[in-house]
Amino acid sequence: MLEFLDNGLGFLTKKRNFFYRHIWNTVASIPPGRVASYGQIAKLAGIANGARLVGWALRGAPADIDLPWHRVVNAQGRISIPATDPAHDEQVRRLTAESVQVAGGFVDMSRVLWSPDLDELVWGPPSFEVAKRTEIVGE
Repeated sequence: MLEFLDNGLGFLTKKRNFFYRHIWNTVASIPPGRVASYGQIAKLAGIANGARLVGWALRGAPADIDLPWHRVVNAQGRISIPATDPAHDEQVRRLTAESVQVAGGFVDMSRVLWSPDLDELVWGPPSFEVAKRTEIVGE
């Protein structure tokens, strides 16, 4: 959609890619066994009211980056992918493999919500690989 609005100037595409990279880096920082909401990711990435943009960024992520997209749910803890979509089952499978309980398409946000401190936001989770992070940041 942004390419359509671009009119060949490249500005919107570059701006979108800038925001997408911030979103991907933030999502890549979510540790296993934790989840974050679309709005939380947007806020941590510095994008006001950007919850929908997070969804677009996750859909548009290159297949060659190992992004833990399954750790992002809506603010109520519900998996946003329709239950009829095979990706819904894949998200449940991945979350369950990380010991996140999913019941009726929901996770208990009070138990598994990611609440990073400043060190984790700057440096990533303790087990986060630096090489993996620079892979996503690069242009």
